Amino acid sequence: MRCRIVGAPVQDGAGRMGCEMGPSALRTAGLVSVLSELGHEVEDWGAVQAAPARAVVHGNLALKALPEISAWTAAIAETAYTASRDAMPIFLGGDHVISAGTVSGIARRAAERGRPLFVLWLDAHPDFHTLDTTVSGNLHGVPLAYASGRPGFDGYFPDLPVAVDPSRICVMGLRSVDPAERRALNEAGVTVHDMRTIDEHGIAPLLRAFLALVEKANGLLHVSLDVDFLDPSIAPAVGTTVPGGATFREAHLVMEMLSDSVLVSSLDLVELNPFLDERGRTATLMVDLTASLMGRRIMDRPTRSHSGSIS
Repeated sequence: MRCRIVGAPVQDGAGRMGCEMGPSALRTAGLVSVLSELGHEVEDWGAVQAAPARAVVHGNLALKALPEISAWTAAIAETAYTASRDAMPIFLGGDHVISAGTVSGIARRAAERGRPLFVLWLDAHPDFHTLDTTVSGNLHGVPLAYASGRPGFDGYFPDLPVAVDPSRICVMGLRSVDPAERRALNEAGVTVHDMRTIDEHGIAPLLRAFLALVEKANGLLHVSLDVDFLDPSIAPAVGTTVPGGATFREAHLVMEMLSDSVLVSSLDLVELNPFLDERGRTATLMVDLTASLMGRRIMDRPTRSHSGSIS
């Protein structure tokens, strides 16, 4: 497969500094070489450059960096659309607000191909706030709401060429949901699997059911992997840690099932904050999970020392 690596060094949407270093950390952890070793053709497109910011004023005075986020979204959406023309783009964040651009750009490409876009959102949070409902004002909490066409973004974010049908979105791994998001998710009809559901039923049958929907519809699948989907005991490098996340094996199982499905057409790796990492531990895990998604199997998996280097 031809893969395009696209850095999106955005940290304006998060509450802590450091996410802008995420793309560099993922590259340093060996993402390009791992993909190449798996037989993929890799093109590294470097980093997206933000479009010029325009003055944007909103009635919710809690909103932070709205002009900058709007500009980033426009630039990332255009790059996502271009990068997905004849390759699988892998977007390196940056905080999760980059997905406002990646998902909207990929949705535009999918519509041109006449295929429905499905989204698998692996995250402790649904990121389903609108500009009106967010209390923190941190805009990494709005990208899924924007990309699915929720109201309140017109005139503030870029015009949305194609919205993702909420019935084609599966949010998995939730552990922290605000009341306004809970109401909106139920109203929109998003498939939601929180960690209790995963504990009760197991992650495999839940994911298998969603993948069956994608396959039946001949859909394209965008996967958005937030570091905080993972339990902080195995992935500490995120500013929004929530205990009780996916285990090492659950996370790899998800990636291996996605690989087996041959449905994934694009990928986000977001919210990696190297400033909070332990000797590159989280960056290395994110690269290993990407390798599982891209075809690495148990028999191919290298042994890693405690320092994170390959032994």
